[in-house]
Amino acid sequence: MNIHKNARLTPLGRAELARRVLEGGEPVAKVACDFHVCSKTVCKWVERRREAGLEGLSDRSSRPRRLRRPTPQARIDDIIALRRQRFTGKHIARVAGVSAATVSRVLKRAGLSRLRDLEPAEPVKRYERQNPGEMIHIDIKKLGRFERVGHRITGDRTGQSKSRGVGWEFVHVCVDDASRVAFTQIKPDEKAVSAIDFLKAAVAYYKSLGVTVARVMTDNGSCYVSRDFAKACKRLRLKHIRTKPYTPKTNGKAERFIQTALREWAYATAFASSDQRAEELPVWMHRCNWHRPHGGIKCQTPINRLGLTRDNLLRLHS
Repeated sequence: MNIHKNARLTPLGRAELARRVLEGGEPVAKVACDFHVCSKTVCKWVERRREAGLEGLSDRSSRPRRLRRPTPQARIDDIIALRRQRFTGKHIARVAGVSAATVSRVLKRAGLSRLRDLEPAEPVKRYERQNPGEMIHIDIKKLGRFERVGHRITGDRTGQSKSRGVGWEFVHVCVDDASRVAFTQIKPDEKAVSAIDFLKAAVAYYKSLGVTVARVMTDNGSCYVSRDFAKACKRLRLKHIRTKPYTPKTNGKAERFIQTALREWAYATAFASSDQRAEELPVWMHRCNWHRPHGGIKCQTPINRLGLTRDNLLRLHS
């Protein structure tokens, strides 16, 4: 007879087991054999069915009803007080005279396991320049080039190795801090020469909208910390501001724009090639600047925030 003492019984199985013994009068040994459990298990569920009815057949908590030696509340308060003094778990265990496991359980229940839980999180510092051109944010996104639709869309892996190694292209993006008017260009690399060319093109683009750029914010990429980029900023009379290392949220407007571009442009359509994707970028940029409501500026379009209409823009260029 093959009996599994630890066989898992569902509540319905337990109810049927108890019914066959209590109402059907079947022997315990036969029922145990049919359900592949031991006789002791059958007796347990039959007894619970007899005492508590169907509710007695549900799972019970394995937690002991009473702890033999629970941690006194005064000791718990001491552990929490030491933690607020930034003591480590093992240091607290030595000072309080308890095990490290006890300290861990107490701190987990109190929500103080991590040091950062000791103080409330710093409020998010949001900033926004009042006038367009006071600051522009620049960043770069690296995208892989391709010559055909990928297998994740077509399901066809035939010849996919031939399309590998096509290379990369780099989308240089720029966002005006006040109006959120954006400008992009695709470059073959992220070197200083490409970054400088993009900076000049961005300044010229904003000038065509009647905006004079005064500051530029970038991260600490190699192209932005180069001497050539610093000289270019000086020639353009721009103050160059670099973000603090490992804090991309400082340049968050550019980072957020890149996320939007990936979602609504780069990955929105199954492009036949990266060249087709590049051709679609100016179309999407026009829609983004002129027609797409921006949540960060109270659902205005960036051009409206800039205070421009098509008629004003034509007069500006006349």
